[in-house]
Amino acid sequence: MKQEIKYKVDAELAQIIEDWLDWLKDERRYSAHTLDGYARDLSDFTFSFEKYLSIAMLEKMDVRAFRNYIAEASARGLEKSSLARHISTLRNFFKFLNARKIIKNTAISVISSPRRNKTLPKALDVDQTFDVLEQSKNFATNAWQGLRDAAILTLLYGCGLRISEALSLNVGDINDNDFIRIRGKGNKERIVPVLPQIKDAVHAYIKECPYNLKNGEPLFLGARGERLSPRIIQRQLQKIRAGLGLSHDLTPHALRHSFATHLLAEGTDLRSIQELLGHASLSTTQRYTDVNIETLKKEYSKLKPA
Repeated sequence: MKQEIKYKVDAELAQIIEDWLDWLKDERRYSAHTLDGYARDLSDFTFSFEKYLSIAMLEKMDVRAFRNYIAEASARGLEKSSLARHISTLRNFFKFLNARKIIKNTAISVISSPRRNKTLPKALDVDQTFDVLEQSKNFATNAWQGLRDAAILTLLYGCGLRISEALSLNVGDINDNDFIRIRGKGNKERIVPVLPQIKDAVHAYIKECPYNLKNGEPLFLGARGERLSPRIIQRQLQKIRAGLGLSHDLTPHALRHSFATHLLAEGTDLRSIQELLGHASLSTTQRYTDVNIETLKKEYSKLKPA
C-alpha cells in the first residue's frame, strides 16, 4: 500500500494543494507517476521550514527563501536532476496559485535550474532490438502474456511510444488503422503510423487473450484482467535482458530511444522524428545526433589497428 504523502501546512493550504493535484490530474492529464513526484517534491519543500506553511507565508517568500531551500536540498545530497525537478514543481505550483488569483508571487521564476550533466539516450543496436522483440514472448508465465509482452515492446520500438502511452491504449485504438492517435505528456496529441508487423503482434495477443476485450476498454491486461501496470513490463524486460545477456540499459524507454536512433541512422530528418516522438522542443530530439556520433566513434575504434 502506497504511503500517504504529508505536508507541513495549515488546513487552508492543504486544501489548495489537493486542488492543484486534482487540476494536474484532470485538466493537465499528468500520469500517476508524475503526480506522485510533484506531491513528494512539494512535501519536501514544506518540511524545510520550521513553522507550518500558510498562504500568507507563501505570498511573502522572496528569491532568497527559494535559494536557501535549493542550497539546503543540495547540501543533503540531492542530485542536479532532482533539484531541477523540485524547482519545476515549485514553478508549477506557484503558477497555479497566480492563475487562480490565490496569491501573486513570481519570485520562483527567477531561480535557474542547475545545469544537468549531459547524458546520451541508451539505445540498442538493430540486431539486439530484433532479438528482444522476437524472444520476448518466451519469458512470460503463459502464452497469452508472452504475446501481450511482445505486442507492447513492438509498439514501443515500432511507434516510439512511452510505456505509459502504450499501456493507456484501449481496444479499438489500433484495429486495422494505419495510424493511431496518441495523447502524450502535457495532454499533447500526435498521430503515429502503425506498421503491419505491429498490427500483427497486437492481433496475435488479442486472439489469445482469455478476457473479453470490448471496444473502449483497456487493451493490455494483467493476469487478473485489470489494465496492465508499467512495473510488469519493467520486470519482464529484466528477465529478457538476463536471458539474452544484455546490459541493464534495456528498459522500456530504451526501445523508444532505439526507434529514434535507428530512424536517424536511416536518414530520417530531425523534425519528423520530433513529431513522431511528441517532443515539445527540437533540442530534445537533437540528442540523438550525439548518440549516432558516439556509435560511429565506437565502430571506428574497432577498425583502428592495435
